[in-house]
Amino acid sequence: MNLYAVLSAAVSSFLLGGLWYSPLLFGRAWNRENGGEVPPGHPGKVFGISFVFSLLAALAFAWLLGPQPELRKALLCGGVAGLGLVATSFGINYQFARRSGRLWAIDGGYHSVQFVLFGLILGLWH
Repeated sequence: MNLYAVLSAAVSSFLLGGLWYSPLLFGRAWNRENGGEVPPGHPGKVFGISFVFSLLAALAFAWLLGPQPELRKALLCGGVAGLGLVATSFGINYQFARRSGRLWAIDGGYHSVQFVLFGLILGLWH
């Protein structure tokens, strides 16, 4: 496993999230769908823990792909993991929590792109 590629994948996920959930893309809609209030707490803690989770996700995905995956396979596996596993799992939880389809699309879309991005980085960087 290329740990530099894994670290880069985790960083890319973090950067993607910063853009995805910013007012430039889906930040306003996401906030509105979550009730419009930002929960109290220190953002440093939120970002730190989120990065650790991104790193763990990138490590797990790299382990599943195995060493030196072909780019096509890595991208396909990223799509399957993001949309087929993560987004659909969110969908189940969001149904029981009575969360909106719009919120599911924002969050599920982020994770779908996140894992495809993981696949791109891990598939290119051997």
